[in-house]
This record gives sequence, C-alpha cells and structure tokens, in this order.
Amino acid sequence: MKIFAINPGSTSTKIALFDGAKCLWTDTQRYDADVIGRFNSIMDQEDFRYGEIKKTLDARGATTFDAVVGRGGLMKPIKGGAYHVNDAMLRDLKAMTYGAHASNLGAPLAVRFAANGAPAFIVDPVVVDELVDEARLSGLPEMPRISVFHALNQKAVARRAAADLKKPLSECGLVVAHMGGGVSVGAHEKGRVIDVNNALDGEGPMSPERSGSLPVGGLATLCFSGKYTLREIQKKINGQGGLVAHLGTNDLREVEKRVAARDHQAALVFEALTYQISKEIGSCAAVLKGVVDAVVLTGGLAFSDALCARITDRVSFIAPVLRYPGEDEMQALAEGVLRVLTGEESPLEYV
Repeated sequence: MKIFAINPGSTSTKIALFDGAKCLWTDTQRYDADVIGRFNSIMDQEDFRYGEIKKTLDARGATTFDAVVGRGGLMKPIKGGAYHVNDAMLRDLKAMTYGAHASNLGAPLAVRFAANGAPAFIVDPVVVDELVDEARLSGLPEMPRISVFHALNQKAVARRAAADLKKPLSECGLVVAHMGGGVSVGAHEKGRVIDVNNALDGEGPMSPERSGSLPVGGLATLCFSGKYTLREIQKKINGQGGLVAHLGTNDLREVEKRVAARDHQAALVFEALTYQISKEIGSCAAVLKGVVDAVVLTGGLAFSDALCARITDRVSFIAPVLRYPGEDEMQALAEGVLRVLTGEESPLEYV
C-alpha cells in the first residue's frame, strides 16, 4: 500500500513515500524567507507548494498512491484518529477559522495529490481534544482550559510504549511528556488523553522557547504596565520565553555546554526545566490516580541524556520511564492511515 505523506512547516515541506509502514524515501523542501514572504497569507502558498512537491514526485516517478495523508491544521476540537479530508474540513482550514498555521495546508495539498479515487486523510492534529469535563475548567468560567498539544507524536509513542509493555493500549495508563520547542505532558487513560497542558498558549512547564505557566498576578501587572503591546506579551509567552528569556538561546546543547563550564545561571535554569517537567508528570500521575504503567519521554529534548536522567531521578517512583527521542511525524502519519487501510481502525469524519 503506497502512502504519500505531506507535512508543511513555516518555511519547509517534508514529504515521504511509504510502502505500508516502510519508508521508501523522504525529502525536505526548504524555502527562502523572501519567497514565502511574497504571499499575503499561509493559504496563498498552496499552489506554490503544490508545484514544488510535484517537481520532486515527477523526478522520482511517483504518480499514484493508495492514500495520501497531510498534517492536520487548526480546526475545531476533535477526538484523536484518522479523518477523511472533506469539504467541511477544507472550508475551515482555508478560511483559517480557528487560526493560521502552515499545517493548515496539509489537508488541501493531500486532496490535490490523491488522484484516481485514492482517499486523503489527516491524522491526530494538534487540536485533538479528549479532555474529561473536570479538566476543562479553570478558576474563571470565561477562561476554560483548551487542549492544544503534540497529539501526533504523543499518540504514536503511546502506541509504541504499549507494544513494548506488551499490553493493549486500551488497558494502559501512561504519562507522555513531549519535550521540544514546546513541552506538552499528557495523561493517557486507555488510549484517550484525558488531560494535557496547552503547550502553545502558556500552560505547563517552560520550554526552550515558551514561558509555560506564569504567576497570574505578575502577568496581569505586566500586561497593564503600559510597556508592552498584546503582541509583545504573546511573544514573551510563545517564542521569547523559557530558555530564550533566561539564557538567550533555545538550544539545549548550548545550555549543557554552559553547565559543563560551571555557568551557575545556566545550571539553575537547566535544573528548573527538569523540575517543571517532572512536576507536570507528577500532576498527570495524580489525574490517573496513580495507575501508571509507564512515564514516556519523547521529542527532540529526549536526546539529552542529562535532561532525561534528571527527570527520571524525580519521577521513576511513579512508574518505569521509557524514552523515545525525536518525533517521527512522517512515520506517525503513515501508520495512522495504514491502520485505516488495514481495517484496524475506522476513518472519522469532520463535521
């Protein structure tokens, strides 16, 4: 079964061809900022990206597929799984009804490359929402908690962890910590993510680029200090927070070099990062009432032995710690579609 996967990023598009779960080839197309800057909006880039992808496919002689899958974009909240790309989905993505992001291009591009009756899908977009009702409430009714997280990778590694534990996912309790540019920690109960921090908009641990949860009173004072616009505050929360704010870098490897050179501030911030991630893991263990088969560490930061060792030291009393570094999004997209094509799962419809 030939599955073609498309994953648009802000200045690149990753594509890959799979035969079942086996990757035949992969390619990353990178675009100059001035080229992308010519377009008024993300969705205006569709024809350009389509043309660039088609050049690669023509050069490789890849013309027909059994299915095409695109990275899911910003839509209304939906439960996890593989979704047919339909008119309702395309309408919301193209109108950017729920926000603008490069991943909004995944579904429209998937449809265009799905010819000769081949289906087009998305799998586990960032808006997956499986929260229990009590997890939705904050202390203010007008500010409910929202589920936005690294659903594609979290769901994929949860399945991998269940397989390694030799248990059906439907019987597992897992705490999955995705640690990358943002950090999301999810409580997985029987395959459903019943609670997770909003990694995009300021909840949970700090990360290389994001502030994480902040002291509420201090944030309110900062917002009304007259020193910052709304956009500037938003950048402090997402883009200029975390390691960037404290140390001027979003590269954990650079931070570790400074720690090795006995930089006290770097050592303190590094310890705070591991402390906050561990604390969030503990919170999710409480959500699962202590019924945790494994704590799972994943994402780009999981390549750090020092980071994972410190987190493991704090949380291993909860459950065994499993480590799956990186985030193989293309593989996760293909495997999600393969489960549908083989009848293991039923496709879902966006309404």
